[in-house]
Amino acid sequence: MYKHIVICGGSCRGWPDQLLGGLPNVYLYAANNPSESILAKRRGYGCLVSYNVPPYARAGLYKELQSVRGLLSELLERRENVEGEGQRLRAAAPAVPAAAPAASAAGDGEPVEPTLEAAVIQAVVAAGLQKDLPFPSDVQQAISAAGDDVDAAAAAGAAAFEVEGFEDYAGRLRSYLAELEATLFSEGLHTLGQSPTTEELRGYLMGCFEESALPEAAIDALARGRSVAEVLAQCGSESGELREQLRAARETVSLLERNVEEISGMLRALNGEYVLPAPGGDLIRDGAAVLPTGRNIHALDPYRIPSQTALQRGLAAAEKTIEGYRAEHGEYPETIAVNLWGLEAIKTRGESVAVALGLIGARPVCEATGRVARYELIPLQELGRPRVDALCSLSGIFRDSFANIVELLDDALARAAQSADEPVEQNFVRKHYLELLEEEEDEEAALSRIFSNAAGEFGSLVNERVVAGTWERDEELGETWASRNAFAFGRQQKGVSRAKVLDKLMSTSGSLVQLTDSVEYGLTDIQEYYANSGAMVRRMSDLQGRKVDALVVDTTQKTVAPRKLDSVLRMEYRTKLLNPKWAEAMVAQGSGGAFEVSQRMTALLGWGGTTRFAEDWVWDQSAARYVLDEDMARRLKESNPEAFRNIVGRLLEAQARNLWNAPEDLLERLSQIYEDLDDELEGVA
Repeated sequence: MYKHIVICGGSCRGWPDQLLGGLPNVYLYAANNPSESILAKRRGYGCLVSYNVPPYARAGLYKELQSVRGLLSELLERRENVEGEGQRLRAAAPAVPAAAPAASAAGDGEPVEPTLEAAVIQAVVAAGLQKDLPFPSDVQQAISAAGDDVDAAAAAGAAAFEVEGFEDYAGRLRSYLAELEATLFSEGLHTLGQSPTTEELRGYLMGCFEESALPEAAIDALARGRSVAEVLAQCGSESGELREQLRAARETVSLLERNVEEISGMLRALNGEYVLPAPGGDLIRDGAAVLPTGRNIHALDPYRIPSQTALQRGLAAAEKTIEGYRAEHGEYPETIAVNLWGLEAIKTRGESVAVALGLIGARPVCEATGRVARYELIPLQELGRPRVDALCSLSGIFRDSFANIVELLDDALARAAQSADEPVEQNFVRKHYLELLEEEEDEEAALSRIFSNAAGEFGSLVNERVVAGTWERDEELGETWASRNAFAFGRQQKGVSRAKVLDKLMSTSGSLVQLTDSVEYGLTDIQEYYANSGAMVRRMSDLQGRKVDALVVDTTQKTVAPRKLDSVLRMEYRTKLLNPKWAEAMVAQGSGGAFEVSQRMTALLGWGGTTRFAEDWVWDQSAARYVLDEDMARRLKESNPEAFRNIVGRLLEAQARNLWNAPEDLLERLSQIYEDLDDELEGVA
């Protein structure tokens, strides 16, 4: 989302010196992106001026999801009434011998009315929720056997459910809907130098103090400008914990209201004056420490990664990833791939680094100053499982900003590979090292586990191919990623091409772990996720001849819970792109908001091409939300006709690439809209 072309150079004859000369390089940057912003300092002498993230909002439920929840509420109410009436009749009736319970179409047990259960099933299928919460196999078989008749399929599914089974499914469905409803997202865009409104302040506080003891009424009062004393009186409490939380929230409000300093910070920089420094970071994760904005932001000490908290969370993610694979496949994974990105490493203080350490069974050893000196191997007896090989894929920013970590990881991986006293069935790092040596790879190649772009290069170019539409087969996207990321790094290697070694490790990879680090953007918001994680999974799947799962760890959550990629994509599309609340907030921003919608449609196509995420309900609802809704289409077209054309074009491209089974009449309508847009834009040109 936050992108800027940075001029590279490393000497007084470099392009930054040649082009900038004596001019100041003032650089507006999002406060939550210290990773990329630091490049502007190093390469272009940039003076950074930070701006705030957009306000937060809860996703809520809409249309199909509201329909499902309404039916579940009706079902619950009916069952409570039936139980209450049954208790009343039993209390009033004389004692008689117990009779066997009546059998229903859904199975033995209490009688049920199949109509409402069938309606729930039909609504679940219409919303695509059966992908997130699959029906039991016998229920799904009954639905499939009924054919294309929607009503008959729903009735057959309801009849196949046992009473207890349906109760359990309904309970899990309620929990999932509650999770969707409570999901945070960025509402709209931030306006430089503009203080938040009362409603926006409420959104910020809701996100920042979600885990606190603050009642919603207190958050509302603080957002309206009430003092701590007034809110305490309103709450009728003198709790010390509540008082401290209120003070912290009140301070956050005061700092957010200083967004106006973004303009003054910019003017000071342009005037050649001093711009106050401040740490960059995530507002929810790091709190008020990243405020106020309008500051010259900095990052962290790379020699203290991972932090203790990051180490604990990363090790937990590694163990859960290994155990999840073992539970599903009945054996330990030989290799797990991990993406190490600069932005995530700075925000989380190195959770992804800790994941890599957890896989191979290693831990940091610190000097007296607290700096990490090396990563030592944990003895196998203490580890209690095999060492899993770690394939580390670095972003260009991580490669350049954390060279010390690259060397420490390379050292730990090499020692694991050369542990001659450990059997290969308990040390997959060593197993693959020996196999590579047998394949006539040299020692240095056989030890390679850390890969990135060639030195000085950035990006996989997969997103460029998706944007331009210059790919015929899905395999091309994986091949493009591999060709761009086959360069090994470590203590001795600084970008040596090792394509065969990379393919060898990917052919043994059980899964890929990707960490997300922000509420503001996720997998569906920026192109880099599908262009790297998606394309890497594509290459693994092609090499292995099976679908390789990717796991996503949301580092903003209190608990560490790796989730399968498809599940995370579904949740993000439900809470953002398909959510009318999100759509309205974006479109209300005019041209910039329309561009953001357009970008996410391109990303949807990118995920389809790389991971075959091809679910009709996403494309159906996208078409309905942004093209078939006449008012929405008009506003998009008026504010940014190119973005609107891209939205329509991606829908048509999805059908052409077999990612969407669209009805013929809808395709004809979309084609006509696209042709009319082409004519109009050519006329303007």
